Amino acid sequence: MPFYVSPAQVMRDKAEYARQGIARGRSCVTLQYAGGILMVAPNPSSALHKISEIYDRIAFAAVGRYNEYENLRKAGVTYADITGYQFDRHDVTARGIANWYAQTLGTIFTDQLKPFEVEIVVAEVGITPADDQIYRITFDGSVTDEPGFVAFGGQADQVSAALKERYADGMSLSEAFAAALAALSTPGNGGERTEYTAAQLEVAILDRARDHRTFRRIRGARLEELLREARSATEPPAATSGADPTGPSSPSGPAGPGAPSSPPGPSGPASPGSPPDSGPPTGPAPGGSDRGGGLGGGTRPNPL
Repeated sequence: MPFYVSPAQVMRDKAEYARQGIARGRSCVTLQYAGGILMVAPNPSSALHKISEIYDRIAFAAVGRYNEYENLRKAGVTYADITGYQFDRHDVTARGIANWYAQTLGTIFTDQLKPFEVEIVVAEVGITPADDQIYRITFDGSVTDEPGFVAFGGQADQVSAALKERYADGMSLSEAFAAALAALSTPGNGGERTEYTAAQLEVAILDRARDHRTFRRIRGARLEELLREARSATEPPAATSGADPTGPSSPSGPAGPGAPSSPPGPSGPASPGSPPDSGPPTGPAPGGSDRGGGLGGGTRPNPL
């Protein structure tokens, strides 16, 4: 006789197995901004995409095991194309695709021995921000409607808490990217803040202003520009680090506030026409930055 295991215990074991597999990856972020929907995912690979287009105004993002969510992506594209061909292109919606993914993942989780180690987000951009839709589908087929933003995969709770503090309605693209980058860079289990470069990020948007196909990837010079804007927005002003606490003016004479405290030399006091050799430190140049562009050493992260 085979050993008996209760169905509840089997489901708990499957759920724990899937959660552990998903947590080994890196979190991804999807959020609304004034011009559409932004998707950001840490991904150093240029060939294996986590973010893709499903239909005209619908995008797909996933984390977990690549071969599993890639099969789901292809099946979703096929489902959307057949639905649009048989009925009408306007009948293809993010809600319908999310429900189809939920049924598929729920069946796999219940019937198969091994569940899929994936989490999926399906987003659709509308004519107005109120019409935007973001759905999150988990490994067991659960669907949740996420208004505004969602973080999924990896350390999703920490990233979501950081993103909640920075998110606001009606943000521009640069502001939304800065909020997403700051949330993804929060300290993880290692306790160190991660600094991403353009080669380590996969970024795409659903542009509300575009007709027909709204999906567009952001890479190259445009991504570098967004990174510079995001870092300059989070860095403190460099000019304030060397400011004189005594104020802009001082009655100590033309030699500067440091002249009375300096030991007298054989040449006597400094003349009014001579340039001051001592004074308060001026700090780095206002346009300078001491922030590096890499990860600060260490092993190369898992691309997926």
